[in-house]
Amino acid sequence: MFTHYLKDIQHNSERAITPFHIFDLDKEDMEKYRNPHTKDHFCLLFVKKGSMKMQVEDRRYDVSENCISVIFPGQLSSKEQISDDFEGKMILFDEVLFCSDILKNELSIYNHNISVKLNHIELPVAETNEVQMLLEQIEKLYHDLTSVKKEQARFFIKITLLKLVEFAHTKWDKDKVTNENTRLYGKFLELLERNYKTERMVSWYAEKLLISPKKLNEITKKSAGLTSIETIHARIMNEIKQLLLLSSYSHKEIAFELGFNSPAALNKFVRAKLDETPTNLQQQLAQMYNT
Repeated sequence: MFTHYLKDIQHNSERAITPFHIFDLDKEDMEKYRNPHTKDHFCLLFVKKGSMKMQVEDRRYDVSENCISVIFPGQLSSKEQISDDFEGKMILFDEVLFCSDILKNELSIYNHNISVKLNHIELPVAETNEVQMLLEQIEKLYHDLTSVKKEQARFFIKITLLKLVEFAHTKWDKDKVTNENTRLYGKFLELLERNYKTERMVSWYAEKLLISPKKLNEITKKSAGLTSIETIHARIMNEIKQLLLLSSYSHKEIAFELGFNSPAALNKFVRAKLDETPTNLQQQLAQMYNT
C-alpha cells in the first residue's frame, strides 16, 4: 500500500515525510531483510564491508565489499549468510520524481534487462569512490533537509543511478550476456512506452512481438520480476502519480488522458492497486514532495 510506503520512509515517526530515506546498516539490521519480501519503491544497497548472499527472483548473488545492488519495485528478494562485520548503506526512494525519466524510452538503449543488470554490480575502485562521495552528499543533505536541499539530493540520486546504469550497460555488453529474451523485453518496454495510454492487453503486445502471451509473461517475469500485466499497470500507475503531482489536470482530464472511460474507472484502478482514491493519493504525493 502507498500509505505503508509513506510510513516506511518516515524517520522515527516524527520526521517530516520525505521522498527518500537513507540509513546505515549492520548485520542486525540486515537480518530484518532475511525473509523473501517485495517493496513498492526502489532500494539501493551499497556494501562497505563484509559479505552476504542475496537472492532476487531466481537469481543468486555473492555480495561483498564495494558491491552495489538496486532492487526494483515488485522484485522478490532475500538476504542470508550475512557476515558479522557487515556494514552498508541503503537508500529507499520512489520512482515518480527520482528516476522515471531514466527508465523511459529516451534511454531505451540502456533499458534492456536493466532491472537485472542493476541487481548486482561489482564496482572498480574509481567507481566505488565516486559512488561513496555521492552517497555522502545525499546523506549530508538528508539530515538537514530544506526544499532546496531536497532538490539537490534528488539530483545526486539521479547522478548515482545514471552512473550505475552506464557502468552496468557497458559491462553487460562486454560480457555478451544479451540474448533473444533480453531483446524482446526491451522491445516490449519500447512498445509499452508508446502505447500504454491506449493498449493494455498483454495479447496486443505479444502479437506485435510475434510471440504468445504466455511467452511474453515468462520473459517479463524473468527480466523484472513482474508479470506482463503488472508491468503495464505499473507504467500506467507511474503516469497517474506524475500527472496528479506535476500537472493541473482534473481527475476527469487525467482519466481521459490515460484512456480510462470515466473518472470512476480511474478511481477503481487506483483503489485496486493502492487501496487509495486519486484524491488521497494526490494529497500524499503533495505532502511527500511539498508541492
